[in-house]
Amino acid sequence: MIQSFLRFTKSLMLIEMLRGMRLTGRYFLSRKITIQYPEEKTPLSPRFRGLHALRRYPNGEERCIACKLCEAVCPALAITIESEQRADGTRRTTRYDIDLTKCIFCGFCEESCPVDSIVETSILEYHGEQRGDLYMTKDKLLAIGDKYEADIAAARKQDRSYR
Repeated sequence: MIQSFLRFTKSLMLIEMLRGMRLTGRYFLSRKITIQYPEEKTPLSPRFRGLHALRRYPNGEERCIACKLCEAVCPALAITIESEQRADGTRRTTRYDIDLTKCIFCGFCEESCPVDSIVETSILEYHGEQRGDLYMTKDKLLAIGDKYEADIAAARKQDRSYR
């Protein structure tokens, strides 16, 4: 009986509302931590893994030797590779696909590559508007690698200095 009377009195006096207004007032005057995203960027972790890219050698030849280690080590089974032997006896990929809807961005593919062909860049601003947009083919991956090769090479050189 006394508990219900106290509850009624607190609700009549608007105690909960005053406590809420006090909390709101405390944070109203404090420094804002909101970031205006397109104009302001948050710092990325050095271990961040973003969009995949296939790299080429400086002479323009693709680095991937179709060893299929990245396909074997991928826990999400997101990588599909097909290869054939060329006339000069080397093996190269004819198909290199990554399904980004399956990919968990673990970095195992990057770590297993013996020739540093597949890399995960620091690109985080990508999206897909249609069903197949996040299915990365060999041509798309090579185009990303060609476009950002200078950034990738600089990041690779900096990473090696830490090891």
